[in-house]
This record gives sequence, structure tokens and C-alpha cells, in this order.
Amino acid sequence: MLMMRNMMSRSQIFAAATLTPAALLVCGAIFGGAFVLAAVLYLTAVTTLLDRLGQNDTVTDIAGNDRLPVIIAITHFALLPITIWALTSDHLEPLEKAGLFFAAGLWFGQVSNANAHELIHRSTRGLHRLGMWCYITLLFGHHTSAHVLVHHRHVGTQADPNTSRKGENLYRYILRAWGGSFRQGFAAEAARLRTVKRSTWHNPYLVYVGGALLCLIAATLIGGWQALIAYLGLCAHAQSQLLMSDYVQHYGLTRQINGDGKAEPVAGHHSWNSPHWFSSALMLNATRHSDHHAHPARAYPSLELTDDMPMLPRPLPLMASIALVPPLWRRIMDPRVEKWRNA
Repeated sequence: MLMMRNMMSRSQIFAAATLTPAALLVCGAIFGGAFVLAAVLYLTAVTTLLDRLGQNDTVTDIAGNDRLPVIIAITHFALLPITIWALTSDHLEPLEKAGLFFAAGLWFGQVSNANAHELIHRSTRGLHRLGMWCYITLLFGHHTSAHVLVHHRHVGTQADPNTSRKGENLYRYILRAWGGSFRQGFAAEAARLRTVKRSTWHNPYLVYVGGALLCLIAATLIGGWQALIAYLGLCAHAQSQLLMSDYVQHYGLTRQINGDGKAEPVAGHHSWNSPHWFSSALMLNATRHSDHHAHPARAYPSLELTDDMPMLPRPLPLMASIALVPPLWRRIMDPRVEKWRNA
């Protein structure tokens, strides 16, 4: 395993990790059978196995560029309609469709979400809009505003809907975070427009909602009401993956409120991180969450891990699965939260 990693450049590791499952999903949508099974295994068992076999050192490439994020975004726009078509066609068996739905939701929610998240932080307008449209096609366009204007500003405080609280289970969190981020993102955009003296017609929420309606119409045109249901289900699956990541990465970690009512500066100990190499490559280093919050404009290949950052005991995707069982999750994580709160 170490030899294989040494033979590949850092950029090649990121590309192979993210694009291989997309290729398997395209083949699975067209041919079914072993390709669907391979996609499922790649995004679950194989990822976990490679994390265990590899050393937990950093997968970092200071010289990273924008080529891979753009390729992943284009792949997203191609894979989404192909998947919806396959889920509503007659050439796949029900079990193949179930596997394709499960694996595609993981790719959109873990890989493409991490990529869109990377793009909406870019200062270049074209790249930012590319990430925005990835979210819009997952019916989650408001995340473009809420993540940048609300989450990054209020992370680790009660004012942030995407900071999970100690003792709060995943299911309650998802409902609170989705609605809260939608409302607070809209309010933040409205306040921004008032500051720059622009009309409400410039609010990007019009694009988020209008784009979502166009996507719903397009899905219906692809395959009628069955395609619409498949599309809604796939978007819900992908959105849940995004929210599960936020839940895991911020569970119970809070910022102190100073005497002036302002929160302390964001530091390394305000997010959970994962050093596991392959899932980190698969998610474009989104697992290095503390460094991202400290340096939001820093590109994914340059994100780092340091000793003052809380580490998850297992890879991020596996911890998200554990969060589906709240008693087990609390047994594992609550003592770790207290340790870092009292550090």
C-alpha cells in the first residue's frame, strides 16, 4: 500500500479516489450487475480497508490547482441525470437500482458535496457559481449562502444552526440544521443587500429556488413522476450525507463567549478532524475541518493537521454511520467532548 502511494503524486491520489467511484457508477447505471456492486463496495468496505492499511499521514499537495474540482463538478452534472434515468428505466433489476441509489447518494453527498464546498469558497466568480449549481441540482442551493455567511461566522455557538450540540441526536439535528440554515442564510443575504444598497431581486435565493424548480421539471421530463420521486429521494440521501458530516465534525465543540458578548476566535480545537488518508483523499481533505475554518480560502490540497486539533477515533464516513445509532454515538463521543472542553 505504501509503495502504491509513493508511485502516485498527491494530485493523482485525489483524482483516483474521487473519480473512480464516479466511473463505476456510470457503468453501473448503464450495465448494472458487478459495476453497481463495485461502486457500493468502493464507497464503503474498500474505503474503510484502505484507511486501515495506509498510514495516517497527510495527503497534501501545495501545488494543487483547479483542474480536479472542475472535472468533478462536470462529472456531477453528467452523473445526476444518468442515475435518475437508470433508476426509472427497465434495464436494471430492483436490487441493482437499490445499490445504485445507495452508492450514488454517497458519491453526491460525500465526494461532490466536498467538491462543491471547495468551489463556493473560491474567490473566482466562475468557480463559485459552479459549486453553487452543484448544490442547486441537489436542491440544496441555500447552503452556498448559509455555509459562508452563517456557519463560518457563528460556528461553535448557539447562533449556528449547523453546530451540533452535545446530547443532540442526529435526526433532531438534521431537522433543525436544514430549516435553520435556510432561514438564517436568507436573512444574511438580505442584510448584505441592504448594506450594499441593492434590491431584493439580487438575492441569490431567487436563483436557488428557481434553479431547484427547473431541476424538478427536468427530472419529470426525463421519466415522469417516477423520475421525480427518484430525484427527490436521491437529493434527500445526498443532503443527509452533508448534514451528517457537519454533525460529526462539530459535535459538542463550542467557543467561549467573552464578556463583550462576542465569541472567542475560531481555533483548532473547535472542529473534529480525521487523519485517515484514503477517506480524506476521497473527500478532498474536508476531514481537515479545523484548518478549513481557520483558513476558509485555503485550497483543499494545502489543508493540514496539527496536534491541537481533536481527532475522530474512526474515519469520518464510518463515524457518520455510527451517528445513526445515537446511544452508541454518545457512548463514544461524549467523553471525548468533555476531554476537549476541559483541556
